[in-house]
Amino acid sequence: MTINENLGQWSETFMLLAAVTYLVSFVAFTWDLASHSRATRKAEAAAGSADETGVPATVGASPVARNSEKSGSGVSAAVLEGGGGGSRGRAYNARTRAKLNNYVADDSMTYTGERRVAARVAVAVMIIACAIHVIGVVTRGLAAGRVPWGNMYEFCTTGALVVSVVFLVALIFRDLRFVGALVTGLSLIMMVAATIGFPTPVGHLKPALQSYWLVIHVSVAVMASGVFTITFAMAVLQLIQSRRERKLIEGEKAGLGFMRLVPSSQALENFAFRLNTVGFVMWTFTLAMGAIWANKAWGRYWGWDTKEVWTFVIWVVYAAYLHARATRGWTGPRSAWLSIIGYGCIIFNFTAVNVVFNGLHSYSGL
Repeated sequence: MTINENLGQWSETFMLLAAVTYLVSFVAFTWDLASHSRATRKAEAAAGSADETGVPATVGASPVARNSEKSGSGVSAAVLEGGGGGSRGRAYNARTRAKLNNYVADDSMTYTGERRVAARVAVAVMIIACAIHVIGVVTRGLAAGRVPWGNMYEFCTTGALVVSVVFLVALIFRDLRFVGALVTGLSLIMMVAATIGFPTPVGHLKPALQSYWLVIHVSVAVMASGVFTITFAMAVLQLIQSRRERKLIEGEKAGLGFMRLVPSSQALENFAFRLNTVGFVMWTFTLAMGAIWANKAWGRYWGWDTKEVWTFVIWVVYAAYLHARATRGWTGPRSAWLSIIGYGCIIFNFTAVNVVFNGLHSYSGL
């Protein structure tokens, strides 16, 4: 099939325009956090003084929280086994949760509270960026006459699009705007990496990639990576929020006022666990379909190629994460760090393994 170089140039233009629009959305999300960081200092100071008088600590708290205070239980018993909204492992007791409610967002992650103009603008701009991005990816595919993920440039641009789409779809069900700055920042980094680090003219696929298995295997892998990108961002926020909560429990000034827009570390962990479960199922499918494709292409299901090994390593890390949290009670920072390590392995797999190591999967296009 003939390569349409003119359409390929248009695709690159749309990609650049999408990157600039993502930058605007990133700035808007960051402005939303910064503006609330200043505004919530006064609110936190007021909440802190109110706690000292013992009045609003019970306002809006559950009956369990009020009974806990009447019984004289202190903040020193900050964690109890079980409980915590259906999570496994340790959870803050009722009184501590009531106290932290003044400093964190609603754990249900619903669209409640004050209007956030900057956040609304950021989401609207991100939708526009995503639409432009879709045009860029589609025109790239039409220019090449194939699916647009045959080299590192196309992996990065398509991956950034999937991350954005997953985030925007998630926004329909949960108010995850607090993670918008990280998500748009990661999408922007991927777009910049594609343009500067892996510029590749539109061209034909290598013979080994000319198979319908490319669509099945790579598309699911990219979708799984998009889900893991969201959980990585939530794990980072979980670590920050967890440290902030410990300071609040100890009666210290926590700072980072913008984290008032973020739910508790436990709520972040619970939601990330659910998303990681979905991503793990997708990655298992990716591993299995890759083995079938390898048998079709090279006559064996497994050959310990570098790419195959690291795909399996990623599977093992996330399997360990799910097992440790579900059966061993690995909650809190330990589970967050496992999630971060897993995403680090994904980044290594899609960059260094494709570019540095020689193997049957060296399709970087560079």
